[in-house]
Amino acid sequence: MKITPIKTPVVAKKMFPNYVWDVATTQKELYLTFDDGPTPDITTWTLEILKTHNAKATFFCIGDNIEKHPDLFQKLINDGHGIGNHTQHHIKGWKTSSSDYLTEVEKTQSTIDKYFIHNTSKLFRPPYGQIKPKQGKQLINLGYRIIMWDVLSFDWDHTISEEKCLENVISKSKPGSIIVFHDSIKASKRMKYALPKILEEFSKKGYVFKALS
Repeated sequence: MKITPIKTPVVAKKMFPNYVWDVATTQKELYLTFDDGPTPDITTWTLEILKTHNAKATFFCIGDNIEKHPDLFQKLINDGHGIGNHTQHHIKGWKTSSSDYLTEVEKTQSTIDKYFIHNTSKLFRPPYGQIKPKQGKQLINLGYRIIMWDVLSFDWDHTISEEKCLENVISKSKPGSIIVFHDSIKASKRMKYALPKILEEFSKKGYVFKALS
């Protein structure tokens, strides 16, 4: 039985109002996000699928992966997608001191800024959604927008089917939803099944897919 819900409860959003959980809009807009990349082949495939639907997304990248695959990271930027920080080594905030956590975030941000010269925003998503209140406050004071989510696809969960991953997003998304996928090896089977169908389904309904900024 899953403890984490597919759709973030309203009470959780109200408990942490300084974090971004969704986008207030009356328009048919969705915000796809991809964590843990860039990952060879998988991120490239994701970019190609997004391009076929003229869709923009936001990629929350691990600093170590950016350093390993700089050309792939540059392609994310060149294709006009949003870029976010996901720490240097995908660490858990609850098990990390605030000083060490900030060091991880700032190291990754320095790498992002090295390639994304004209970046005007500092987006951050905590790995596993784990972040201490003190860590969050410090990051906000440093100018970061902490991006959480409205809908989890659970694409990383090997116990669910590809069809269930698709259903999670189709059934729970609404205008302004921030949706979590992963451009990682672990999630690739379910993500590759669900993403094209989600793009097609919501495009038919008149939705557009935007990057966060």
